Amino acid sequence: MRNRVYIGIGVAVILISSFTWSGGWFGQKVDYNSEVKPILNKHCMGCHGGVKKAGDVSFLFEHEMLEPGKSGKVPVVRGDADASEMIRRILSNDPDEKMPKNGTPLTEDEIGTLKKWINEGAAWEKHWSYKRIEKPEVPSLNNVWNLFGLLDTGDKKWAKNEIDHFVLKKLKEKELSVSPEADKATLIRRVSLDITGLPPTEQEVSDFKNDKSENAYEKVVDRLLKSQAYGERWTSMWMDLARYADTKGYESDGGRTMWRYRDYVVKSFNEDKPFDQFTIEQLAGDLLPKDQNGFPKEQNLIATGFHRNTMTNNEGGTDDEEFRTAAQIDRVNTTWEVWQGTTFACIQCHSHPYDPIPHEDYYKYMAYFNNSRDEDVWDEWPKLRFYKGEDSARVERVKDWIKKYNPAQEAEVNQFMRVMEPKINAHNFVKGDESTVHLISYYAVKDKGNARIPQVDLTHADNVVMNVSTKAEKAVLKLHLDKLDGPVISEIKVPVRDTVVIAPISKAAGKHDIYLSLTSPKMPEEWVRITWAAFQKALPGKDQPDYDQVVADYATALTKSTESMPVIWEGKGDFARKTHVFVRGNWMVKGAEVKPDVPKLLAPMPKEFSKDRLGLAKWIVNRENPLTGRVIVNRFWEQLFGRGLVETVEDFGSQGSEPTHQELLDWLAVKFMEEDHWSVKKLLKTIVMSATYQQNSKSDKVRQEKDPYNIWISRGPRVRLSAEQVRDQALACSGLISDKMYGPSVMPPQPDKIWQSPYSGESWIVSEGPDRYRRGVYTYWKRTAPYPSMTTFDAPSREFCQSRRILTNTPLQALVTLNDPVYLEAAEKLAGTMKKRGKTPEQQLSEGYRMLTFQPIEAKSLNVLLKIYQEALTNYKKTPSDVDSILVYGKEKSPELAALTISANVMLNLDNVVTKE
Repeated sequence: MRNRVYIGIGVAVILISSFTWSGGWFGQKVDYNSEVKPILNKHCMGCHGGVKKAGDVSFLFEHEMLEPGKSGKVPVVRGDADASEMIRRILSNDPDEKMPKNGTPLTEDEIGTLKKWINEGAAWEKHWSYKRIEKPEVPSLNNVWNLFGLLDTGDKKWAKNEIDHFVLKKLKEKELSVSPEADKATLIRRVSLDITGLPPTEQEVSDFKNDKSENAYEKVVDRLLKSQAYGERWTSMWMDLARYADTKGYESDGGRTMWRYRDYVVKSFNEDKPFDQFTIEQLAGDLLPKDQNGFPKEQNLIATGFHRNTMTNNEGGTDDEEFRTAAQIDRVNTTWEVWQGTTFACIQCHSHPYDPIPHEDYYKYMAYFNNSRDEDVWDEWPKLRFYKGEDSARVERVKDWIKKYNPAQEAEVNQFMRVMEPKINAHNFVKGDESTVHLISYYAVKDKGNARIPQVDLTHADNVVMNVSTKAEKAVLKLHLDKLDGPVISEIKVPVRDTVVIAPISKAAGKHDIYLSLTSPKMPEEWVRITWAAFQKALPGKDQPDYDQVVADYATALTKSTESMPVIWEGKGDFARKTHVFVRGNWMVKGAEVKPDVPKLLAPMPKEFSKDRLGLAKWIVNRENPLTGRVIVNRFWEQLFGRGLVETVEDFGSQGSEPTHQELLDWLAVKFMEEDHWSVKKLLKTIVMSATYQQNSKSDKVRQEKDPYNIWISRGPRVRLSAEQVRDQALACSGLISDKMYGPSVMPPQPDKIWQSPYSGESWIVSEGPDRYRRGVYTYWKRTAPYPSMTTFDAPSREFCQSRRILTNTPLQALVTLNDPVYLEAAEKLAGTMKKRGKTPEQQLSEGYRMLTFQPIEAKSLNVLLKIYQEALTNYKKTPSDVDSILVYGKEKSPELAALTISANVMLNLDNVVTKE
């Protein structure tokens, strides 16, 4: 009887095993995304993907792998690996046939995986990040050790919120344990630097240490989230994404007024503007509902500065259309990187080599942006104008006049006064005799010169409004209808200054070519320059007594140079553009025309959404979009932990890093969108309130072996501070930092001869007063010569969007903190405070270390600092004249203070000072 039982068990084991091995009841089918796609990307896609389709074979799209190639044979025959040409070529011994050609042969395991996958039916799947985000179940921490949740012990006691459940599950899989909670001083420094970018004050640390209540830490977090410094910290991150700068870029890199956009971002973060609204305003603020004057809300227009941070090329001889196109391409690529975390740029030239996105999808997407009115012109129109004083009064008089005599015309006149659109930029004129281009974008003409403005709609036009300037006296510009010797419809006496003239034109209907001719007999060699022209309705109330004065106010308001900033403005009607595929990415070789659309790989555009940037922005933050929630949550996680749940924050495609905690990422993304309603502050609070975040950052032998890079989060984050934070911390701990917010960018001290501006002669003029000590986010950013201490600490030039700063560790960084004027002044100020707080060098140095780290100094470290102090003191006593070379900012001059300054300077450079632990 017993033998029969054994035989039965043996048979059962064999049957179960056979099902397991063959992928039956208990077997696990091959997963396309995690097992097959990596093999295809590694060995096949280089020749059989979006870039190349050798032999007419591709594995990029599902239908392509099932279609016959050039040989007439099918690469993948579902259910039959032996009949699949792919497998036959991989196994072939013929060097002319064997795949991959001239590449590393597949391993036995890889071949086995492909064969099994084909035999199982070659199931095709979307990459994980392109699937709709579903909220996963939170792993339970109930187990036999805590009587299935009845006892609050072990993991259940450790966990503080749902994040910890997901992290604990992964740690157990990796046979790792959690770390104990960081001490209070470390924790408040960490969370203060993370949320506000600034260290806590000594009083805040003391209060936290003395607060024994259960919610002491939560009170700290809530206070930090309400701090005005919070918006400045997160704006620093966003500026890299927005490629914010105070200059235009390219070789001349002239100045640009963009600080209002930066201030908009600071305010948006501080008021916790829902991230979906924040997105829509930046991508389509000009298309949002108008105010009572029929004009977009000012803050919404300022928000569109996000995509006016693109560069403008003012180099002579460049083609404006080429660089207008370059700006559109940058906008497409940046939008995808910031919100979709996908390498979309390569699709400009060909279908994506690793993800199923066809070439034409790039241009369908670009069609959303292609109607923006900027054209790479020198003065960067369109710009939002800010009128002040008498200019503002003029604008109000014009508006009041129109409200009185024709309210329906108010919106278009107000629009022209605020953004000067729509208008025809003079670089679009077709040049004729005695004419050229000045300053890249302006049309210039001499005596007996001419030009043509093609196809102008004159149906409702009464006036020509034109920006002209010249030194020539008695120059006259005539406008002819349809041909150069055609009827004169307007005559303009060109004033001897840069001005906007308004001249009546003869009535005509429909579209016509307008020819310009210039007579300038008194000064025939002097150029007349035209910047732009617009054909408009006359202002209403022509028969009223003060009409001429109102027209003069209108012209004067347009002429006056006002403070302004570049914005996005949509071109409509005759100013809308057609979008074509660029063959192989070449902007000069136009392929088929395309209409605005989004890639079929993702959720479709809802039918009720408009086919413009506003509809696109809404689609980006739509709940059905599988990428945005994941990408944004991952971006904030990376800022706190130094590494994203997906390490490649800029690439969620199949070539990007696999998520370490996909379920946690999806849970956070759904919570962010559905429960938190896109509140960034709620997202950040959830993360920093977790036990995972509050762990001690110290490692040990086990963690160094199993989790050296802390990807499984078995300890707290330990990350070098950002460039802005290193500087801001030095200013804050020394007591120098200014809390002044907003306004034009400032120029704090920097080493001499950094700026070399041969075109404009601009120089770095060090700011005075509080502006000298403002936070790094307000520092003037010149693309060709960024603030040097920040670039040394890995800040980008911001010529293009950069999702993450790859941290380096170089001797140059130590040279910055030891020699840069900002750090020398901070060291001197810190030394003065140290001197007041201690009677002996030991006490003074200990106090300085505590002020920077909020920790007591170890005896070994104190001895090193004492040695530095004593050596410096000896040298300064021997040569007192050297004291003046180190103490250059304060009034007190003594060898003791100089030696303390040297010691403070060393402390500002310590690893645990420039690192968040």
